[in-house]
Amino acid sequence: MPRKGRLLVPECPHHIVQRGHNRNAVFLADQDYQYFLDNLTEWKLELNIEIYAWCLMTNHVHIIARPPKQASVLSEMMKRVNGRQTMYMNKLESRSGSLWNGRFKASPIQEEQYLLNCFRYIELNPVRAGMVRAPQDYPWSSYRERLSVGESETLDANDYFTGLGNSHDERAMRYKAFLQEGTPEKERKFLRDSVHRNQLTGNWRFIDEIESRIGLRVENRARGRPRNVEK
Repeated sequence: MPRKGRLLVPECPHHIVQRGHNRNAVFLADQDYQYFLDNLTEWKLELNIEIYAWCLMTNHVHIIARPPKQASVLSEMMKRVNGRQTMYMNKLESRSGSLWNGRFKASPIQEEQYLLNCFRYIELNPVRAGMVRAPQDYPWSSYRERLSVGESETLDANDYFTGLGNSHDERAMRYKAFLQEGTPEKERKFLRDSVHRNQLTGNWRFIDEIESRIGLRVENRARGRPRNVEK
């Protein structure tokens, strides 16, 4: 039987998406975004989770997070961050009830093939939505911190970004050029569908690897995902 539902894999980056209830806004002012980021930083440090990218949109969030050997801490982090945000917003708006639309979606990512592509997909989200002209114009994504010289408490380094060059300037130049290429439509659909369906973001070799690790067949195979998405 194929594995269905959300799959969390130890020591593997995951593309996480959490949407607002009925697609309603979850952030109304700058301090709302900052409150979410502050709590995300607190709990990722508490639970030893690495954060590789994020983008906070008006009614949903994208996060790329890598758990330690206990993958369930991703659920704990989202529970804590989402719970605090709900209480915070309900108090501000004098309301009650759920802020979020059920459970978060999660897609384990094949790092060597798709991690940088997922960074690009997430950090270009405000541009695709017509909110800004360039990713550096949007204050609530990881793009600015990724290209800044100083260290970040929220954003963790990873080998695939640092491998773009031998210096910060070289990495920044190559990453900017990578984002300027944009996300091809076929790739964008694949990345979006993978997380929407709680499926793996990876090729057939990655599916084989994960199946071997968990001892179960992964549902991706039943979808018949085309091989020509691979790079």
